[in-house]
Amino acid sequence: MMGEGSLPSLTEWESFYVIVGSSAGALTGLQFVVIALIAEAQAARSMLEIRAFGTPTVVHFCAALLVSAILSAPWHALLSVALALGGCGAAGVAYSVLVIRHAVRQTGYAPDREDWTWYAALPPVAYTVLFGGAVMLINHPTSALFVIAATALLLLFIGIHNAWDTVTYVALTRPKGAREN
Repeated sequence: MMGEGSLPSLTEWESFYVIVGSSAGALTGLQFVVIALIAEAQAARSMLEIRAFGTPTVVHFCAALLVSAILSAPWHALLSVALALGGCGAAGVAYSVLVIRHAVRQTGYAPDREDWTWYAALPPVAYTVLFGGAVMLINHPTSALFVIAATALLLLFIGIHNAWDTVTYVALTRPKGAREN
């Protein structure tokens, strides 16, 4: 067990978080392109649909980027890292509740079981696990770092899936004339 003042070797994770953080940053930019395509196709009927299905994708990418940044920062105490990650996890759980509320309230799209899994079920699980990993960090830092890494990847994969889902939905539902232009 490590003491409160000592840090596990976070530098061993540097390459991992450079990859995850860079990917999350680049994919966040691509999601802006996706939203522009939606606006051009006029596929989004209301802001509730964007709040339920578009904005959360950007948030999940940004959360993966933030986790990567937190674990790449030059911390002096493990408790500080745990508090920052715990805050991210708690905020993510709260945000996930809002997303579910928006998904239920919007009427422009009827989500299927897969949509509920990727947009409503997996994100709160990921953020809850992130919070749990932050709590574990003080007493079980090695295990916690693997849990946190898996969570960062899960958030990245959720974002990738949801961005792809949005692009294919827009491509398949655009009016024929809009696709030919």
